[in-house]
Amino acid sequence: MRKPGLEQERMRAVVMEGTGGPEVLHVREVTRPRPGPEELLVRVRASALNRADLQLRAGEFPLPSGMTPILGVEVAGEVVGLGMDVRGFERGQRVAGLVNGGGYAEYCVMDHRMALPVREGESFARAAALPEALVTADEVLFELGRLRAGQSVLVHAGASGMGSMCIQMAHHAGATVYFTVSTAERLRRARALGGDVGILRGAEDFAGAVLQHTQGAGVDVVVDFAGGATLSRNLQALKMGGCLVLVGLLEGERAELDVEAVVMRRLQLKGTAFRGRPLEEKRAITHRAWARWGPELEAGRVSPVVDSVFPFERVAEAHRHMADGTHFGKILLALE
Repeated sequence: MRKPGLEQERMRAVVMEGTGGPEVLHVREVTRPRPGPEELLVRVRASALNRADLQLRAGEFPLPSGMTPILGVEVAGEVVGLGMDVRGFERGQRVAGLVNGGGYAEYCVMDHRMALPVREGESFARAAALPEALVTADEVLFELGRLRAGQSVLVHAGASGMGSMCIQMAHHAGATVYFTVSTAERLRRARALGGDVGILRGAEDFAGAVLQHTQGAGVDVVVDFAGGATLSRNLQALKMGGCLVLVGLLEGERAELDVEAVVMRRLQLKGTAFRGRPLEEKRAITHRAWARWGPELEAGRVSPVVDSVFPFERVAEAHRHMADGTHFGKILLALE
């Protein structure tokens, strides 16, 4: 028999019963987590879907070491518990941030140095749509790509949560923004965010279109989520000394590299992944991105794009919506 007071509290969470399609996702009752010394316990009000969630669910790659089997890395909600070493936070405070999994649940833990403020009156859905797009877009455009006013950038997947944030940031920074999307409607919406030249992926050769619009010069930076399948064309789209930043591998992990083109045109090829980094690096990246973009976000000059919000219990439907590729912006789960 358990001693009184030793049994942990329970919560509802989305669990994977095996790997496969969305049908393996089910809402079940599980043990509520407890915050570590430097963590917050957050009552989750909204959680964002990410492409990696679908890949983990499908069993396309193993769960990262130390990560909870509950999916979800972006959340927004209220602080309900504090680790013993946490300072500067209080219960009831509204926060959003990246977590090491566990976001598809009523409660999750968050490193307190990764927490972002959520204003009163701001929707939790919008807040949960922000963290990964904020830190990654800032990192790829301005830290790795060194993009600045007067330069040009090609953003792939312009209708995604990440792509739509890159378009806004690059436009706000004074760059000319080229972007790829899959439909005319997405092209229209991406232009409204600040995109200058839209390219219909599948209907046009994006490298050829970029070179045509730039009179053969190319762009300074390319931000790509596809990986190996588009490597050669991405390099063709770069101007002399340009930089390709690889953020994802959705369309291939291998590719042939024209080394001569890289050498003779002085091209740069960089890659980045946020999740596998040490905690101190994640904290630094988050602080830098918020310092740069916090005022613009609070003023509404840059904003995460929300496609749709699904009730927590309809998580399988939300996954199907992401998989069908018709969304524009972020897909959220509401846990009210």
